[in-house]
Amino acid sequence: MHDDGRYDDPRVTGSTNDPVSRETDYQGWTPGDSGPSPRPADGDPLTSRDDSPRPVDPAAPEPTAARRPSEGLTRPANTVEVRQTVGRRNTAAAVRFEPAVPHQPTAAGAQDAAPAAADTPVASVESLAAVVADPTYVSRETPTREEDDPPLAMEAMRAVQILNPSGEVTMPRPDRTRVMCVANQKGGVGKTTTTVNLAVALALHGNRVLVVDLDPQGNASTGLNVPHHTGIPDVYDCLINSVPLSEVAQAVEGIPNLWCVPATIDLAGAEIELVSVVARESRLDRAIAAYPGQFDYVFIDCPPSLGLLTVNALVAAQEVLIPIQCEYYALEGLNQLINNINLVRQHLNPKLDVSTILLTMYDRRTRLADAVEQDVRNHFGDKVLQAVIPRNVRVSEAPSYGQSVMTYDPGSRGATSYFEAAQEIAERGVKEPVGRNA
Repeated sequence: MHDDGRYDDPRVTGSTNDPVSRETDYQGWTPGDSGPSPRPADGDPLTSRDDSPRPVDPAAPEPTAARRPSEGLTRPANTVEVRQTVGRRNTAAAVRFEPAVPHQPTAAGAQDAAPAAADTPVASVESLAAVVADPTYVSRETPTREEDDPPLAMEAMRAVQILNPSGEVTMPRPDRTRVMCVANQKGGVGKTTTTVNLAVALALHGNRVLVVDLDPQGNASTGLNVPHHTGIPDVYDCLINSVPLSEVAQAVEGIPNLWCVPATIDLAGAEIELVSVVARESRLDRAIAAYPGQFDYVFIDCPPSLGLLTVNALVAAQEVLIPIQCEYYALEGLNQLINNINLVRQHLNPKLDVSTILLTMYDRRTRLADAVEQDVRNHFGDKVLQAVIPRNVRVSEAPSYGQSVMTYDPGSRGATSYFEAAQEIAERGVKEPVGRNA
């Protein structure tokens, strides 16, 4: 015998033919009873609706009709709706589950209950009330000033600081010309990149800077977008033919207070030709000393060797800046470079001093970089700059556009690191205040 659990309740369906599930039964309710029924128990979630009749107030307005957008039916609000189900064998189950449960309202049920939910305070209303009561109220979800600055805004602030569009002297200027030789016989440690970016950073902040490209590859000339093809007067003419440096130096486009002495492929033969020249080690020194103008900084970019070109640079300089790549091979060749510097100091240039060590290509993900940094700092002490140049793709991309990273991407980590290094170099060698005019 099959029992689908249905019987008729005209109070709910309005018809004796509509099925009603027996699970809607509660204590005190009987089928077919049209009289008032007691309120169901509070613990029964399916029968928590109060179906007892209420007295009708003659003065009360008629219930307004609520129309759903998805339905073309108009019905009184807050009434029980029983949808007719077609094509289902167990229509009682359809009736049992389709009406909205009070604790889990459907979208239609939420729309029907909107007038009742309007009296319930929500978070936005509470926040609004708090703002009205206290104008200084700040929600917990409001970000702080530090958190509110997006990364692009911070990058733009760094770019403005590095480019210094006002042209003010924001880095200290020395009381004498500082001739710095950027040397390391190991190739690929960042000599040219360091020379170009330090020179641009100092020039953008009020210093007069001259870059002497003493490398036959001419990479410093490329990084500053200075022509250095065959036939251009270059540093070779100064060393071999005694051409004044002022006739060879070119102003760098877009960077005020910056000049560059280019190097062409002719410089590759200068090492052989200088062998028979009198006072061959001091040719560059005399050329720089004879320059009529006065510079704050002269950077000499040396080739990756310890030949006569590097010796000329060491004799002409007063300070040596050694870029050290944070790898073991860079440390291995450092002793030989220090020995050669000591020889030049003893015999040719007593004023020469290793004043600055700059760590380049630092990769914070490796323990080797930390180990090299600790070894260098323990050995050289305060000569090592606190600024460390990280590996940054922007630094490598800039020369392909004929720019330094300071102008190519001034907000990048590479530009920020070189700016901090230049500022530290300027503050270490200054002996007079910032406000000196050119």
